[in-house]
Amino acid sequence: MATNSTVRVGDGRLEGGATRQRLTAPEAIDVAIADKSPLILAGLDKLLSEDRRFQLVLKVTDGEEFLEAARQQKFALAVIGWQLPTVHARDVLRALSRQVSAPKIVVYSGTNDPAAPAETLQLGGAGFVSKRAPPERLLDVLSAVAAGDMVFPFVDIRKMRSDPLENLTLRERSLLSALGSGHTNSQLAKDFGVSINTIKFHLRNLFEKAAILMGHQLFAEDVGRVG
Repeated sequence: MATNSTVRVGDGRLEGGATRQRLTAPEAIDVAIADKSPLILAGLDKLLSEDRRFQLVLKVTDGEEFLEAARQQKFALAVIGWQLPTVHARDVLRALSRQVSAPKIVVYSGTNDPAAPAETLQLGGAGFVSKRAPPERLLDVLSAVAAGDMVFPFVDIRKMRSDPLENLTLRERSLLSALGSGHTNSQLAKDFGVSINTIKFHLRNLFEKAAILMGHQLFAEDVGRVG
């Protein structure tokens, strides 16, 4: 005798009392974006809004604002430009490497710097996508990164800079020069047209890089003495 296999959609039960598992759509992944170009931000907004896998939760134009938001709210992924105003992407990545539960970062850039992908990888980024690639490429990379992968173009490890001072931004180099004048943080903030917190952020990075460089020099001196 044939059995009745009618499904009761309303209560999720099968004939005979058996239950069936409801199929639900996966929850959208929260994404933040940061880029100096309003045009790029608008394009990314449209791109993400048309893909149900992602939900845009933050859109900013500079690195300082992005870092402040990352400290105050949680999001799984972020797409950032390489040459962000105020705080460069390098320093964004350094800061997030010290932050618990930091978002995974994909750098989306049109930079001509061949070392940028290698630096992104070295500094803890999860992916790098050129702005010259089709937009769908960025969506594919975001999906892969959300799943736990790291996605980069070919990375020449010889381009990974070993001298910490080579990674100084223009602003950090200017600060190095200004530090010799004996100016206070307030004076530096006024001279550079940024907040005191931004000055403190750059100074902290400078001190960290200087400490690394001093460590390298001491190591070299020790090796020289042993030799």
